[in-house]
Amino acid sequence: MSNVLKNRYVRAILLSAFLLQIGVWVRNMAILLFVMDHTGGDPFAVSMISVAEYAPIFLFSFLAGTFADRWQPRKTMVWCEVLSALSVVGVLLTFVYGSWKAIFFATLISAILSQFSQPSGMKLFKLHVPGEQLQVGMSAYQTIFAIFMVFGPIVGTFVFQQWGMEVAMVITAVAFLSAAGVLYLLPPDRVEKEEQQETALLGEMVSGIRYVFSSRVLSMLGFCFLAVGFSLGMIQPLGIFIVTEQLQLPKESLQWLITAQGVGMIAGGAMTMAAAKTIPPQKLLVMGLLGNAVAVAICGMSTNLWLTLVAQFIAGLLLPSIQIGINTMLLKNTESTFIGRVNGILTPLFTGSMVVMMSITGVLKLYLPLAVIYGIAAFLMIIGLSFILPLYRMREGNVVQSTEQTGI
Repeated sequence: MSNVLKNRYVRAILLSAFLLQIGVWVRNMAILLFVMDHTGGDPFAVSMISVAEYAPIFLFSFLAGTFADRWQPRKTMVWCEVLSALSVVGVLLTFVYGSWKAIFFATLISAILSQFSQPSGMKLFKLHVPGEQLQVGMSAYQTIFAIFMVFGPIVGTFVFQQWGMEVAMVITAVAFLSAAGVLYLLPPDRVEKEEQQETALLGEMVSGIRYVFSSRVLSMLGFCFLAVGFSLGMIQPLGIFIVTEQLQLPKESLQWLITAQGVGMIAGGAMTMAAAKTIPPQKLLVMGLLGNAVAVAICGMSTNLWLTLVAQFIAGLLLPSIQIGINTMLLKNTESTFIGRVNGILTPLFTGSMVVMMSITGVLKLYLPLAVIYGIAAFLMIIGLSFILPLYRMREGNVVQSTEQTGI
């Protein structure tokens, strides 16, 4: 890990991700709590927050990924964070002097910009991190997200309760600007010859789709994304019913299940970092999917709190293996000039399947017992695993790895 951190690009990306997560969680929790207070917990208003977060993934992910492939990654990320900060400031002014409903746009605009920034960050990894360090770097990157899954809501809630909406928005803007400043200190992007050739936008989008279908690894990852998205979407809204119906506990006890999974994610991120050099990404992905399938099945059948907590911890422990395995395989098997488009195709597959299943889970709950629904979700996880098994013994794929990287 120490060798990886010697790479200035890894340090910059990790620090900027840490600062961004501070801003995102402070903003998200402040907006959620503010809307709850102002509307008396109106379900429609609360749901619009999720719409603002997820809609840009469907509407802009592929298009943004195509532009991310065209643009210089460092410059793209800096501008995205600066514009996110400015949008927060603009919304804050509107909030102070106009309608409070403008706060929804802070989430919407930032979510749109993240569709441009995220693939650019992966492209920086691809270009400037040696192949043998990619998995360790991605492990550290995902561990930051795991830590904030546990502590982000606590920090965001504390800021809002102590200082209110205005201060929360200021902290968010400062965090975004600080992240931009960290990335700005990196050396300027190289201008590749390929980037100087003007090609039609539609043609680039079509070539991105062809690129995914021409790659066995990326196609398999796409099918895996669909199955896992369906699985997670099926159980995502049902955690509260596991608490109240299966365990016969008050709804407030849901926090213990979330905490157990969050602690597992932090521990899993650390373990994956330690083992990243010895375990290929496809094996990480297989272990993560198999372990999560078992954990989901146990949650659906368990009527014992401690057994359910253990299952939640195991699911969290192995979730980083799925995330890191997928991202590492994507990076190692995608040329840098296609990173944005590949990410823009695969990410909506996962998110779209998850949201579609979330929208019908309520109907399924009316007709099927929880144990059956969780059993189906576990089976879908196994289906996702079946698409990765053919790649299990695959040798490390370093697509034009040595010729693309510019080094430290």
